[in-house]
Amino acid sequence: MRALTAEGEGPGQVVERLFRHSAGRLTSTLARALGPARIDLVEEAVQEALLRALRRWPFTGVPDNPLGWLYQVARNTALDLVRHDEVVRAKLPLLVEDRPAGRDEPAELADDELAMVFLCCHPGLPLASQVALTLRTVGGLGVDEVAAALLTRPAAVAQRLVRAKRWLRDHAEAIEVPGVDELGSRVDSVLTVLYLLFDAGYDAAVGESAVRGELCAEAIRLTRLLCRDPRTDLPRVRALLALMLLQASRLAARTDEDGDLRLLADQDRGRWDQAMITEGVRVFASSCVGEERSTYHVEAAIALCHAMAPDIEGTDWARVVALYDDLLATRYSPVAALNRAIASAMALGPAATATAAAELDRLREEPALRDYHLLPAALGALWLRAGRPDLAARYYREALGKPCSAPARRFLLDRLEHCAGRCPHTTVDKPDVPARSPDGEGRTAT
Repeated sequence: MRALTAEGEGPGQVVERLFRHSAGRLTSTLARALGPARIDLVEEAVQEALLRALRRWPFTGVPDNPLGWLYQVARNTALDLVRHDEVVRAKLPLLVEDRPAGRDEPAELADDELAMVFLCCHPGLPLASQVALTLRTVGGLGVDEVAAALLTRPAAVAQRLVRAKRWLRDHAEAIEVPGVDELGSRVDSVLTVLYLLFDAGYDAAVGESAVRGELCAEAIRLTRLLCRDPRTDLPRVRALLALMLLQASRLAARTDEDGDLRLLADQDRGRWDQAMITEGVRVFASSCVGEERSTYHVEAAIALCHAMAPDIEGTDWARVVALYDDLLATRYSPVAALNRAIASAMALGPAATATAAAELDRLREEPALRDYHLLPAALGALWLRAGRPDLAARYYREALGKPCSAPARRFLLDRLEHCAGRCPHTTVDKPDVPARSPDGEGRTAT
């Protein structure tokens, strides 16, 4: 047994860390043996393993192979539960097989988890249910954490999970990586879910945190899983991984020591993770081999422009605008159109403020941007840069009236106060941020 203070961690911290990073592996391995109809039973067994560890490890010490210990307890619990279930009694031999989780068979365990990802992202499920099920079953997040990631209520998430599991019980035959004939379309479903997961962490729309690094890390981990398997190591998968790495390299610089947002122009680029950027560049280069070009390739190329720039002025904004044109021509997105307009304003400079503002104003007609606080905030930044704090204040005040996270709200108030300092006739009022819709609908991911 390990000492309780090994590496500065007590048993509770060890359990929390292991469960956060390994619950999906434990669940995937057991569920693959029992089938999709018994996911609830498997989750119960894994939860029981966690509780037993929390009760025992403070007195016995942390085992030398804590993940293997959790797996054995979860497996034995599942065995006990299955013995009382006539329908799945025939599956007992699969559970009795000694397949320890942890250090012994990483390839098989990775395959189990990959198969579970594909099950959770089954195209027969609504997209919101795919995301919720992936976060809960593979990511190991609690229902409250899933609700926070999806900007919805825990009760709504619980209902989605129940409906999704019921559908899988009735329609899914096994937990397997799809065959070659359907792999392509199924991979696209998985990539959509993983990108939504990353975005939920990179730009938290509500709550007390501007970023949620654990969600970004989980999205990157699962995308790496796809890249490591020859069946799913596709150019667009690598392009998405490169995009995530290049974006995540800036996470530490996106907020200050108080957790407040820092714009790209104000970020300390010395805090950007250079190792992550280097890996992102390498992965992106490997994704460009062959003929396939996806929207993830274009977005990764945009992220690369920012990663390679010495500062905001040294960014190749003309190249960024051209890439957004390519992206919009391939797949139109209101948020991409917004980002293209901002890049265009940066490329043309303050002299073209009126033109850029008109382009942004046209996007107000987009239903998906109706409650998107970054649209008026972009107009505010545009006019402030052009020396019109009076107009900027009007747009920042409008942005404050839309749903946003607490750090975003503090940033907008700071900008509004800055405008007041530059324009004596500008007043700073603090409108209430309206509550988000009960199911968090309408959020647009970049």
